[in-house]
Amino acid sequence: MKALVWHGKSDMRCESVPDPKIQDSRDAIIKVTACAICGSDLHLFDGMIPGMKSGDVVGHETMGEVVEVGAGAKGKLKVGDRVVVPFTISCGECFFCRRGQFSGCERSNPDKKTAETMWGHSPAGLFGYSHTLGGYPGGQAEYMRVPYADVGPLKVPNGLSDEQVLFLSDIFPTGYMAAEFCNIQPEDTIAIWGCGPVGQMAIKSAFLLGASRVLAVDTVPERLALARASGAETIDFMEEDVYERIQELTKGRGADACIDAVGTEPKTSASFDSVIDRAKVALFMGTDRPHVLRQAIHCCRNFGTVSIVGVYGGFLDNVPMGSAINRGLTFRMAQTPVQHYLPKLLEHIERGDIDPSFVITHRATLEDGPELYKTFRDKKEGCIKVVMKP
Repeated sequence: MKALVWHGKSDMRCESVPDPKIQDSRDAIIKVTACAICGSDLHLFDGMIPGMKSGDVVGHETMGEVVEVGAGAKGKLKVGDRVVVPFTISCGECFFCRRGQFSGCERSNPDKKTAETMWGHSPAGLFGYSHTLGGYPGGQAEYMRVPYADVGPLKVPNGLSDEQVLFLSDIFPTGYMAAEFCNIQPEDTIAIWGCGPVGQMAIKSAFLLGASRVLAVDTVPERLALARASGAETIDFMEEDVYERIQELTKGRGADACIDAVGTEPKTSASFDSVIDRAKVALFMGTDRPHVLRQAIHCCRNFGTVSIVGVYGGFLDNVPMGSAINRGLTFRMAQTPVQHYLPKLLEHIERGDIDPSFVITHRATLEDGPELYKTFRDKKEGCIKVVMKP
């Protein structure tokens, strides 16, 4: 089959690889009908995520048609079912899965010792996202093996198109969780850094959950325009001082909650700390660039919430914990336990509350994928979200 394969920093290729096979009775094989490039895939493309090996198949936003089912999953799936596959791989039986905390699954990461060395404890395995998180082949491919298929995949109604439901695999649940973490009250102002796909979903979700006002921070014109179309007020961080502008818009109090939907690779601004972050990473003196997180902390009101869904991988320098502690901030963060959110979010789509396909700007084939990784990373051609149909 054809698949997108990682061969090193900025080296993604469309190649022929072996077809996946059933390896466990709870496995299923799907024929991929749609997959997407996620913003966190760009961290792989930029060589920011450890544990990648040349030849790894990437991708974790995937849906398709079931073509083979192991005996242990036949009670939940059958050949011909249309399914969306969560990016988190979860057994459904362990301590965390029983509590709905599927992204903390204790069983699904076969390389958990490596993750424990880095982070103290291992999260769940993820599709196409390094051997630190299991080494599972991803879904930017013609076919995909799905472990624990009796737990993960969500069957979707035939009345909904692939593009309407594909983003249930990651960015819609992630954006919704980011907003849910904010414990939104009717008069709240929510500030969101990053108007990429997850940020756009967070904007929509904040309004779905009752926010009065959303402030969206970015600098890419197309992303700011899309945020405004969803009802957000926008702040261009290359044109304005973000802290001063949020102070002005909130009458000096700060935002009720701040969402970091950017993570480790923010676009460099003129700020001193942002320049220093980039230099440290380039010189292997740091692992991440937490400029956005610092700014979100400073812009959050006393006793507000900072919600973090942007990807960070290691140790963050100069995070202003003094500000957070003295002002009573609450931090909420996670890799999204996607399975927990799927039934509720599918209902939102079925009712017409949201059509997540609004973020799609580019439609392509797998063969176009390597070039579109560059287009997406470099924010060219108005690219906000790429969907590929093998």
